Amino acid sequence: MMTNIAAVFWKQIKDTLKNKETLIQFVMFPLMAVIMEKAIKVDGLPSGYFANMFSAMYVGMAPLVSVAAVIAEEKEKNTLRVLMMSGVKPGEYLLGVGCYIWLACMVGALVLGMAGNYQGGSLAVFLGIMAVGILTSLLIGAAIGTLSRNQMMATSLMVPVMLIFAFLPMLAGFNETIQKVARFAYSQQVGILLGRVGAFRIGFENIFVIAVNMLAALLVFRYAYKKCGLA
Repeated sequence: MMTNIAAVFWKQIKDTLKNKETLIQFVMFPLMAVIMEKAIKVDGLPSGYFANMFSAMYVGMAPLVSVAAVIAEEKEKNTLRVLMMSGVKPGEYLLGVGCYIWLACMVGALVLGMAGNYQGGSLAVFLGIMAVGILTSLLIGAAIGTLSRNQMMATSLMVPVMLIFAFLPMLAGFNETIQKVARFAYSQQVGILLGRVGAFRIGFENIFVIAVNMLAALLVFRYAYKKCGLA
């Protein structure tokens, strides 16, 4: 089992180095956060403002888009069918892909945390929040990728979902009406928690919304797997 998971993991590393569209998902927001934090200094702007804003957007976009694109592409090219025929089980494949994308996104999260000048315990809390958000996005992306027959279908499904989860946290900061709606999205709850890293506290709403989002993603994935399978 571990051998198959490791093989899928290393396969994804090689594929990412060849696929610039996937690679850019991991570096775009961390790079933008570093540039904005260094280049823009505004009186009264909270420390780490841009890092926190881009972190919430990163959680809602990078993992979701990456895992959905990978699964849909390998289904379309029949790579998944070949892997299944070679003895790789669906769970092993999903763990290999999921672990790789989760770790790649966590590297980006580390860059975002450093851009926000988090250190020590604050950095650990920051990364912990990001880890949960990234995991939730992975589940949503896996559901979309499994439900899709090809890359075109995956793109048509994931773009509106990605736009909602990635940009709601940013828009909520400028509009109270959007803020009331955004509180039901896990990415917004991640953004709220990131804003509390300095004096961290977590409430029932934060846990409940993220848990419900994760459960909904799992249910959609279960439906997609039963209907479409991976191969």
